[in-house]
Amino acid sequence: MEKRKIILSVLGVILVVLSVFGAKAIIDSNVKETPPVSKVVKNVFVDTVQNRKVPIVIPANGNVTALRRLELYSEVQGIFLNSSKEFRPGQKYKKGQVLLNINADEYKASVQSAKSELYNSITSIMPDLRMDYPEVFEKWQNYLNNFDILKTVPPLPEIDSDKEKYFITGRGIISSYYAVKNLEERLRKYTLVAPFNGVLTEALVNRGTLIRQGQKLGEFIDPSVYELEVAIAKKFSDLLQQGEKVALSNLDGTKGFEGTVSRINSRIDQETQTIQVFIRVDDEEISEGMYLEARLAAKDEENAIEVPRELLVDRSKLFVVKDSVLDLVDVNPVYFTSNTVVVKGLQNGTKILSSSVPGAYAGMLVNIQED
Repeated sequence: MEKRKIILSVLGVILVVLSVFGAKAIIDSNVKETPPVSKVVKNVFVDTVQNRKVPIVIPANGNVTALRRLELYSEVQGIFLNSSKEFRPGQKYKKGQVLLNINADEYKASVQSAKSELYNSITSIMPDLRMDYPEVFEKWQNYLNNFDILKTVPPLPEIDSDKEKYFITGRGIISSYYAVKNLEERLRKYTLVAPFNGVLTEALVNRGTLIRQGQKLGEFIDPSVYELEVAIAKKFSDLLQQGEKVALSNLDGTKGFEGTVSRINSRIDQETQTIQVFIRVDDEEISEGMYLEARLAAKDEENAIEVPRELLVDRSKLFVVKDSVLDLVDVNPVYFTSNTVVVKGLQNGTKILSSSVPGAYAGMLVNIQED
């Protein structure tokens, strides 16, 4: 019995020892060796800083409109009779040609009647003038001799004395004269005349149409001079001056034009904080409503460079290369465009990244590649 216990005890000790060594062997077999760390060196392209004078150019755009534009409205009522040319969009008229003539026969008859009454009124006072004011009789007689009812009423003779004035005024001559002049002025409104050489861009009536008072008839413009209205940021308002030349281009960039800053609005838009700038354009290839892009030269920034916006980190830092190591330095961005940024604060000869590097960080090892 004692011998059996001894044997079992020895077997137990052996099993425990074997279990410990087995477990240690299993643990040792699962430990993987850590590979040596390899340093990754990225290839980069760089530019060498050369500070210079960078022109600040403000981009803007808008539609051109005719500088001289006339919206045609009727102040009278009547039938559209005729025009010196076909009243159609695109029709050109010279200064003084009739744009639109409205039938005024009925109104013209009332004007003629008023002229006749004025003539009769002056004729009725002539005997009294001969008797009481013989010194002024001759000039009023000459006025009657030159009075033509088919023509515009001539100005009344100049009154030399108070007695003459009281007499003429008391007979209602002066009030009748101005009543006729008022009718004649309204009669002119039945005929619209081109005030300048231009083209009809809109025609809303045809011959034979009944035109009503206040009705819009069309639009007439001068196609030789146009104006482009653009909005620029408030901070550049004091940098632009009237008379400055402006480079313009069409939407496709295939044609270039030159304009001149003609006016600058002094009022700032409260919502957008922009100001209106008007650019005059004289070019035969410009058309009403054409979309143009303008590049306004605001000022020159000294000791600066222009880089792609994608290179800017946190809006105020750039990566530079020092002894094959990337470093992040602070810069002073002074002007942003849609694709680039003008920055200051870098020394000449400093090497900066010319293209962005994915995963770049300060302290990264790099290898400069020749472009």
